[in-house]
Amino acid sequence: MTTTVFLAGASGVVGIRAARLLHDAGYAVYGTTRSASRSDLLRRAGAIPVVVDVFDRDALTSEMMSIRPSLVMHQLTDLSRGFDLDAITANARIRSEGTRNLIAAARASGAERLIAQSIAWVYADGPLPHTELDRLDVDAEGARAISIGGVVALEEQVLKSPSLEGVVLRYGRFYGPGTGVDGAPNAPAVHVDAAAHAALLAVQHAVSGIFNIADDNSVVSTEKARSLLGWSPSFRVLA
Repeated sequence: MTTTVFLAGASGVVGIRAARLLHDAGYAVYGTTRSASRSDLLRRAGAIPVVVDVFDRDALTSEMMSIRPSLVMHQLTDLSRGFDLDAITANARIRSEGTRNLIAAARASGAERLIAQSIAWVYADGPLPHTELDRLDVDAEGARAISIGGVVALEEQVLKSPSLEGVVLRYGRFYGPGTGVDGAPNAPAVHVDAAAHAALLAVQHAVSGIFNIADDNSVVSTEKARSLLGWSPSFRVLA
């Protein structure tokens, strides 16, 4: 039987690559977008488009209940306006309220697993490299506090939701096609192809918990992802 994946945020730079990798690996992929104009993009990636806004909880639940996925993947972000305070606040809302709505819909639909995108530059000061057990910088101030508040809300919901096995992928700063950044930015960083491959591997392996996903660096350790997922930061999609 083909496993069905509900991919929220499928038209984003990581989501669209994850959709293609999942489709090529034999999964049935339903990918969400807020804009019907991006439906053809999703179809070309092998996903069935679902036009829905994560903040419309009733519509989201209705769509997911009609699909009945085994697994839900959360690759939603809201940074189309850049990284000013309004954009950071909007992205934090995606991570808190959007995640809450996605989890409610997933549980209503009978999904068993939830894999979610987080970020890897949220650790508090301490010995390097940081592992997934290290404390987050919850005492931050200003815009960083808003961002980390969203991360904490997302991760706690994903990892503590009854009836859902949760996986959190803490990505480094993205670079590569579609990001506007060609070379690796300040560590931790990760190429979008390698980030999408980590999402596929999380689907394929019976794992749960938090994984740092980043290029080789001295800031965060990726040993857990390498050993339990078989992930490598060198993965690239062949053109």
